[in-house]
Amino acid sequence: MDISLLIVIAAAFVTAIMTGVGALPFLFVKKLSERTVGWANAAAAGLMLAASHSLIAEGVAIDVIMTLAGVLTGLAAIVLANRLLSRSGEVDVAELQGANATKALLILGIMTAHSFAEGVGVGVSFAGTEGLGVFITTAIAFHNVPEGLAIALVLVPRGTPVWKAALWAIFTSLPQPLMAAPSYLFVEIFRPFLPLGLGLAAGAMIWMVFSELFPEAQEKTDSGSAATVVTLAFAGMMAFQMLVLAH
Repeated sequence: MDISLLIVIAAAFVTAIMTGVGALPFLFVKKLSERTVGWANAAAAGLMLAASHSLIAEGVAIDVIMTLAGVLTGLAAIVLANRLLSRSGEVDVAELQGANATKALLILGIMTAHSFAEGVGVGVSFAGTEGLGVFITTAIAFHNVPEGLAIALVLVPRGTPVWKAALWAIFTSLPQPLMAAPSYLFVEIFRPFLPLGLGLAAGAMIWMVFSELFPEAQEKTDSGSAATVVTLAFAGMMAFQMLVLAH
């Protein structure tokens, strides 16, 4: 195996592990009130909206039509998945049951699908100009921290232990090392489909925000404060991304 391929795989594993770091703040938070749970949902919604914005912007820069097709495909996929889950009866995931488990399964599925596109992005970038792979990997690694936080914000307030939420967060990013190697080796095959994957993940996340996370935030706190937290989380994520890109 070529040493450069080993570097690509190792770099993608680092991005996956960084997702678990997002759950660490909950080590210092022992108990959450109903209002705080509402704010947690709102924060997760804001983080996911910002991630969706970035995915769409990145996809549009490559191919507008493919990105739009991806958004619509992601919407169709998440609506279908939600209907199938609602008909399947009780589900159990991350020590959660019922409606909480369904929400958890949806967000874990969305983030996992999102990671496939990021994995392709890592592999394609290493096949590009010198230094691009390191830059993209670093950006995705830091970008994964708030994404891991978004996952923890959904899981931990519903009863999932912090260590298990961190492992679930890392699990959702495992497609990154899995996809980085083949997309690096067969870059010309994978590159045209990158906008489709980016749009697909964005479409599913936008649906999740407005169908599940924000409505639940409104149930546990007032609409004004929930909207404020969404906006602050969105702005914080965008500022974080700009800071990473600036370096």
